[in-house]
Amino acid sequence: MNIKIETLPKTRIAYVRQTGPYGPGNIQAMNKLKQWAGERQLLTESAILFGIPQDHPEMTPPEQCRYDACIVIPDDYGVDSSIPESEFSGGEYLVCKIRHTAEDVQKAWAEMIPAVQSRGYRIANKPIIERYTGEMILSEMCELCVPVEPVERSDYHS
Repeated sequence: MNIKIETLPKTRIAYVRQTGPYGPGNIQAMNKLKQWAGERQLLTESAILFGIPQDHPEMTPPEQCRYDACIVIPDDYGVDSSIPESEFSGGEYLVCKIRHTAEDVQKAWAEMIPAVQSRGYRIANKPIIERYTGEMILSEMCELCVPVEPVERSDYHS
């Protein structure tokens, strides 16, 4: 499996939020975002989409879990009132490109956690994201992006 550390840039995003149990509602949010972006000619080959679960499902009641379907927008793009905008903070991420199937996601998790530790990192306290580019959307691929931070030398002895 191809796993790498990548610095994702801080970017401006437009998003559709779904609140409720993770699953089919996430797909509906992403489809609504794609429709909005397509109508505005933003859904191009160079488009970058994010799926961002905002809450940990083991710590947040399912009906309160938030999922944001996002598209990166240019700094000078004027967003109308039909959709909210925000900022993706960026940072260092461990990135793994996979087929977007339950089986491949599960397999990736089994390999990514040891990969974080073996590279001298730990998982940072930020949402894990799914990243899609224009070509990935068509081929049912995605990148799982796990936020990481370097482990301090002193942390090894704690």
